[in-house]
Amino acid sequence: RGVTQVSSWVDQVIASFLPGGAVAMLGYAQTLYILPISLFGMSVSSAELPELSSGLGAEKLRERLDTALRRVAFLVVPSAVAFALLGDRVVALVFQTGAFGAEDVRIVWTVLAGSAVGLLAMTLGRLYASAFWALHDTRTPLRFAMVRVALSAALGAGLAFGGPRLLGLDPRLGLAGLTLGSGLAGWLEMLLLRRALNLRVGRTGLPASFSLRVWGAAFGGAAAGYGVKLVGTGLGPVLLGALVCSVFAASYGALTLLFRVPEASALAGTIRRRLGVS
Repeated sequence: RGVTQVSSWVDQVIASFLPGGAVAMLGYAQTLYILPISLFGMSVSSAELPELSSGLGAEKLRERLDTALRRVAFLVVPSAVAFALLGDRVVALVFQTGAFGAEDVRIVWTVLAGSAVGLLAMTLGRLYASAFWALHDTRTPLRFAMVRVALSAALGAGLAFGGPRLLGLDPRLGLAGLTLGSGLAGWLEMLLLRRALNLRVGRTGLPASFSLRVWGAAFGGAAAGYGVKLVGTGLGPVLLGALVCSVFAASYGALTLLFRVPEASALAGTIRRRLGVS
């Protein structure tokens, strides 16, 4: 259950061998990229566990799991795209005050972009682990979690120390190798969990049409946010970051509604009911 925290701790240990300030920079990035994992991945998987454990049978379990996978992906995919393509404005919005300057923003952004690679896999993996717990199997997720931590440490160390040296980059940018290695290991864990579960209950996962619509909407929203970023260069970091994030979120919501993503329609309906709009 705590594999994300263990992996983050291993990353901090490796970062302590990088140039001064690396641990602090990694901490800033972790504060941001663990947020969607906790808000969406952990919360949805915990909420779904009682239903998955209620003896629904293989077919009902698959249906319930697939619904939860789509719900999580609808929220996490835009988070990953925003971190990768607009992460400098996200970081500046939250942290750029006082001695935290533009160079610090650039470094934390690279770390955040590395984490975006595995963000979806990490959150979907929590749901697959919950499905195994619902089947009274705790050993399979544990074995795959151990594989993930070991691979994450090996890849992270190799990329953190070898990447900047090979590419002639600032050694501090090796931090991005840590989160990239963790993300790749997260994908392996998720794929192993999915394969093992599919052998037991049948095919599960995100439909290709759903993935195309959600990713397309996220990239479309990022394009709109990037346009605001270009024309708003004279604004302060907080105001510009707030505008970029707002335009991105609004564009993503509008595009998912246009593409008829069911989760977007459900969310819009919930908002209308809360606002009392018929």
